Amino acid sequence: MKPTIYDVAKEAQVSIATVSKVINDTGRISEKTRKRVLEAMEKLRYQPSVVASALTGKRTNTLGLLIPDLANPFFAEVARHVEDRGQEKGFNVIMCSTDYNPAKEAKYISLLKQKQVDGIILGSGFYNDQMIAELQQENFPLVMISQEIPALDIDTVSVDDFMGGYQVTQYLLSLGHRRIGVIAESFQDNPANVRWSSKERIRGYREALEAAGIGFDEDLVFISNSTIEAGKRVAGALLDAGPHPTAIFALNDVLAIGTIKAVRERGLKIPEDIAIVGFDDTILATIVDPPLTTVAQPIRDMGYQAMDLLIEKIEGKENTTKRIILSPQLMIRQTTCPLT
Repeated sequence: MKPTIYDVAKEAQVSIATVSKVINDTGRISEKTRKRVLEAMEKLRYQPSVVASALTGKRTNTLGLLIPDLANPFFAEVARHVEDRGQEKGFNVIMCSTDYNPAKEAKYISLLKQKQVDGIILGSGFYNDQMIAELQQENFPLVMISQEIPALDIDTVSVDDFMGGYQVTQYLLSLGHRRIGVIAESFQDNPANVRWSSKERIRGYREALEAAGIGFDEDLVFISNSTIEAGKRVAGALLDAGPHPTAIFALNDVLAIGTIKAVRERGLKIPEDIAIVGFDDTILATIVDPPLTTVAQPIRDMGYQAMDLLIEKIEGKENTTKRIILSPQLMIRQTTCPLT
C-alpha cells in the first residue's frame, strides 16, 4: 500500500499540518523539524499527490504534449526539445501520440485534464477543432506547434511553410527543372486531410511556378500518408503516371526517403535523372545516401518557444494571442543538381 501523509506524520512524530507545510514550503518550520519530515518521506518513499495539489488550487508543474506520430523523426525531435525546455523551467511533460485520430485526441485531452496538467501543447495534425474551442472557453492554457488554425484565437509557433515551398521551387527552377512533382502529407491518403503545413508549402510551390511563367499542374501533386512505405508507393504512382518529373518535392523527409526508394526501384539515378528535395532536415536527411537536400525547420527554437509561450499563459504573464513564425533554411546536399 502506498504511504500517505498520515504515515509520514506518524514516522516523523509531527502533525499532518506540519508535513503539509514542509511539502508546500509554507509556514515557519524549524530546520530540525523540516529535516525530520524529509527523512521520513525518503524512508517511506512518499510522493505527494500532484492531483491533490491541483484540487487545492496549486499548480502541478505538469504539461501535456499531443503529437500525431512519435515515430516521425520531426515530431520526436520536437518532443525532445519541448521536454528539455520544460525540465529547464521546472515542468514535467506527459507525451501522447494521437495517430491523427480524432477519437484518440479526445481521449488524451480527457486524460490530461484528469491528470490536472497545467496546460497543453498541441502538435500539428490535430483535427478536433471543436475540442480546442471548448478548452479555450474554459480558459485552459494552450499552444499549438507547427500548425495554424486561423479560425481559432490560439497561440502558435510554426515555420514559414509558404516561404519554404517557394524557396524549394525557385531553387529547382534555377537548376533548369520545369516539371516538378509534389508529394504532400495527408492522413489516410485523403485530400480532405492534407496537413495545413503541406497546403502552405504547395501554395509557395504554386506561386513560385507562376512567378516563373509556368502553369500549376494538379496532376503533378500527389498525397500520401507520412510513412516511408506510403511515400514509396505514391512516388511510384507519380513516376509511372506519364512523362515523369525531373524533380520531386516531398513535403517531409520521411516521404523523401520513400521517394528515393521508388526512384531507385525504377533504375533511375539521383540526382542525374530525378532531383529530390525534402522538408524538415531531420536526422534522416544526413544519414540517407546520397544526403538529402531539404528545408531545415528550426525545431529546437520551435519547441523552446512553444514551451515558453505556454508557461507565460499558465503564469498569467501574457493575455494576448501570439503567432510566432520562424524562417526556414534551404539545405543543399547531394540529391539535387543542374538538369542536363
